[in-house]
Amino acid sequence: MEKFTTLRSNAIPLNIENVDTDQIIPARFLKATDKKGFGDNVFRDWRFHKDGSVNSDFVLNDATYSGSILVAGDNFGCGSSREHAAWAIVGYGFKVVVSSFFADIFKGNALNNGLLPVQVSESFLSDLFSEIASNPQTEIEVNLEDQVISVVGKSIAETFEIDAYKKTCLINGYDDIDYLINNKELIEAFEAQRTY
Repeated sequence: MEKFTTLRSNAIPLNIENVDTDQIIPARFLKATDKKGFGDNVFRDWRFHKDGSVNSDFVLNDATYSGSILVAGDNFGCGSSREHAAWAIVGYGFKVVVSSFFADIFKGNALNNGLLPVQVSESFLSDLFSEIASNPQTEIEVNLEDQVISVVGKSIAETFEIDAYKKTCLINGYDDIDYLINNKELIEAFEAQRTY
């Protein structure tokens, strides 16, 4: 995985609550077991009309907004436990999703795939949506080491929580196997001390 320390980017506002994993990546696209190509179908039924034409009213199709941060409404990633939802969001190019609440399984899947879910207060989320609406070029900075998310150039900031193990993995670009391999000598030393 790619290392994550600090990200500064514009953001795309998806001000919709209760976005479930079937909306993120519809079930008909779950046949593949490889992560490649899932980004092409993220929010497929919202990005395109039934006839395949582009839905210009959907925010991901609005050239006004860009960036690798998705700012979403409350309760993001609810519904089924499909890991493909995280694959699709990462495949589209997002590195961070901000919401006031994430479904637990989605949150775990995101972290396992190098996508940082930043959970903020409802008031901070509301401030982010307001800032982006008033200036689509608003930059947001996510500092993983300090666990702070802020609006660049403004005194709008908040800390966020993250599991210490997952934080270590993201900062170092490790998946679970990489983490174990990196600690191989410590594991072997511990095993050598054990008596059976």
